[in-house]
Amino acid sequence: MPQLEVDGAALTYDDEGPRDGAAAPLVFIHGWTADRHRWDHQMAHFGADRRVIRLDLRGHGDSTGAGVGTIAELAQDVVALLDRLGVDRFVPVGHSMGGMISQTLALGHPERVERMVLVNSIGRMTYSRGRGLLMAASTLVPFRLFVAANIQRAFAPGFPRERIREYVRTSAGTPKEVVMTLYGAMRAFDVLDRAGEITAPTLMVHGYHDVQLPVGQMLRMAKAYPDAEVRIIDAGHELPVERPAELTAALDRFVTASA
Repeated sequence: MPQLEVDGAALTYDDEGPRDGAAAPLVFIHGWTADRHRWDHQMAHFGADRRVIRLDLRGHGDSTGAGVGTIAELAQDVVALLDRLGVDRFVPVGHSMGGMISQTLALGHPERVERMVLVNSIGRMTYSRGRGLLMAASTLVPFRLFVAANIQRAFAPGFPRERIREYVRTSAGTPKEVVMTLYGAMRAFDVLDRAGEITAPTLMVHGYHDVQLPVGQMLRMAKAYPDAEVRIIDAGHELPVERPAELTAALDRFVTASA
């Protein structure tokens, strides 16, 4: 289980697949309170033919480190890892908060991002007044209840309850300081007005039943992108584990088109 020390954090990562192919490595970036194993299906599928990299963000999974105040700081961690691994051009595949990190990478390092995939992600978190007040109030409840409420509603109706409880336990194992600091970082994230600067071909895959980051917000973002393809799947916010095969197939078609 390799790790990289970056600014007080030990980042755990996996680097698999052949190094001699012409295709740019896929870099999988998980979301808030999740870990790199959200991408198990995609790693197994793509790792046979191309280089694939994934990491646990600081404070998540098997990585250590305190929370940071901005999404940009998480993006810097990803850049530090890729620099250490000798990766120049790459294809970021980001879920939810990982998609925010991916957009930050595309804006800050356009020469390195060959293509990009955003899974259940948006460029700006937008709420009605009522929704904003509800989210603010939710931070006042006990931590485990706060986490459980957010994770349970991330899945579409009908997803097995025992598996939801498993993901709630995993998320609740993330340190409270990391969870709450990054919750604020996500709420403050806003690159929607800069979406037109992202020229890399981008695939946006979204769950139709996503109530965390509604599909309408993704579509608003897609209109601002110069080169965006949209795919909507019958799922909630946790597409990588709700519909892993469908997501993998969509990714395969998109990244194969660049070969």
